[in-house]
Amino acid sequence: MRVYFDNAATTPLDPEVLEAMMPLMREHYGNPSSIHWHGREVRAAIERARKTVAGLLHTSPSEIFFTSGGTEADNTAIRCGIETLQLGHAITARTEHHAVLHPLEHLRNQGKIELHFVELDRKGHPELDHLRELLRTYPRSFVSLMEANNEIGNRTDLTAVGELCRQSHAVFHSDTVQTMGHYPHDLQRLPVDFVVGAAHKFHGPKGTGFLYVNNDRKIGPFIHGGAQERNMRGGTENVYGIVGLAKALEIAHRDLAGHRAHIEGLKRRMMDQLTSRLDDVAFNGDSANLEQSLYTVLNVSLPPSDLSDMLLFSLDIHQISASGGSACASGSQVGSHVLSALNCDPDRPSVRFSFSKYNTAEEVDYVAETLAAMHQQRVRV
Repeated sequence: MRVYFDNAATTPLDPEVLEAMMPLMREHYGNPSSIHWHGREVRAAIERARKTVAGLLHTSPSEIFFTSGGTEADNTAIRCGIETLQLGHAITARTEHHAVLHPLEHLRNQGKIELHFVELDRKGHPELDHLRELLRTYPRSFVSLMEANNEIGNRTDLTAVGELCRQSHAVFHSDTVQTMGHYPHDLQRLPVDFVVGAAHKFHGPKGTGFLYVNNDRKIGPFIHGGAQERNMRGGTENVYGIVGLAKALEIAHRDLAGHRAHIEGLKRRMMDQLTSRLDDVAFNGDSANLEQSLYTVLNVSLPPSDLSDMLLFSLDIHQISASGGSACASGSQVGSHVLSALNCDPDRPSVRFSFSKYNTAEEVDYVAETLAAMHQQRVRV
């Protein structure tokens, strides 16, 4: 049995999405910037996709800009937001994705901002009281806190954070890559200035994403060289990717309740199987809390073993695809910066299982049995 439990990294392409993309590959090949019929047909497809995405997120099409993915969308919001809005301070958490941490650290190293980190509670959630203190000391900052962590699944209350930001006239950006297509978003009500999406996280194509920019926040472009995306992103659009993104998001919202129930059941089953088969198994962050974490992600902490550095390799030998690691050891940059920020034991190997609508209970059982057998044999995966 070959099992894919790395859906937080990327998801399989939905056949309905491929079907929607094919005409843009075979028949409608014009450049959307061209004024002739071939170009106009393709331009219309892009704008229909933009309208679809905006409608699903309860916002205006004028606030949706297509990008090459979540990383570009994050970089655009961060770098252009800070530059255009002339902000001198930024606040984030040490558990953010590198698509957020690295551009913020780059701006700090260039002397363009002062960077501040909000404290985390013992489970890895940002401490809102400390955020309030930071905003009191550094009002009108750029705040970047993800809605859900890609490694441990912890969810953050965007409304609570956004309201604190509004009170301090701060600008609020959230990396929503892991929640987009898995939870509903009403951007008319959420007090947020920037959110992002990546199609391949919800069964769309790789290489396509989007950035939501609140109409109250006008920013400059990140990529120059053309007037595409209403002068916000130079370069010919990835047309079939954009169409695929819109279709994938449409399917995700259409089937949201059913898919959530199915995937949540798989996560519960995995927790039950592992705790019954393994001694001293634990779950990192708030991963085991279904109310406070992604239903798609389970981060498992295994007992120390002399073979733990081979865990993922061993799983792969058994035809199981997952991801993981351990906290960075002292003085080392190798390992998970998220687990290190939570002060997790670097001697305990961790594995992240992330589920999708295509996974089955039989796959969960096989993985749990395999992991238990490997641990009993002290085989390092």
